[in-house]
Amino acid sequence: MKLAVIGGTGLIGSQVVRKLAAAGHEAEPYSMSTGVDVISGQGLAEAVAGADTVVNLTNSPTFDDASLPFFQTSMDNLLAAAQKGEAGHIVVLSIVGAERVPDAAYYRAKVLQENILKAGPIPYSIVRATQFMEFVDAVMSWTTEGDTVRLPTTPLQPIAAADVSDAVAEVAAGTPLNGALDIAGPEVFPLDDLGRITLDAHPDGRTVVTDETAGFFASVRGDALTAKGDARLAPTHYRDWLS
Repeated sequence: MKLAVIGGTGLIGSQVVRKLAAAGHEAEPYSMSTGVDVISGQGLAEAVAGADTVVNLTNSPTFDDASLPFFQTSMDNLLAAAQKGEAGHIVVLSIVGAERVPDAAYYRAKVLQENILKAGPIPYSIVRATQFMEFVDAVMSWTTEGDTVRLPTTPLQPIAAADVSDAVAEVAAGTPLNGALDIAGPEVFPLDDLGRITLDAHPDGRTVVTDETAGFFASVRGDALTAKGDARLAPTHYRDWLS
């Protein structure tokens, strides 16, 4: 099977490409660094030409209102190129619970991306993941002041990027779901406790203070970003990943 992985040089994309190649597929990575721009459309038609499946792992460079036009334009361009190239399947990576956080522009943008895909002319699959373990350090840095990290008690269910890439590669190599697969880590943590666990494992002089108004996740109500129903639970535990 021939697959074009757009955003194929990033954290998830590079792993997806390796795993697809190891399974015997012809998986080509494309990104800005290879001359493919999903916003201008430069190189996009050539990248997806002849691909059986197109995997879209691109992401908005910001989490603010600018993420909405990013996903609108990138999806419009991608669908047009994939239809012209006669792709039979498009896969997109999204976020568990995005539709439950309407106050956050970035989550509204991810819902928009899903809706554009669903309304498009090509069979599709959506893989929705919870927050990546690899991003916990970045989340903590957003609300660090001196030696204090302020974090709310927002419940998160962190998943390892390796487990996400396993699921994306599996779905990409399969038949279209024409629906979504939700994947999540095996444990739920309040974000402030997640910060404390991280610093206990890798102390750097900072301490965590609970602050329900701090940072990006303060706008999330309840357990909106945790998996529900028949979500697939990944095997990697956060403490094991830290070690």
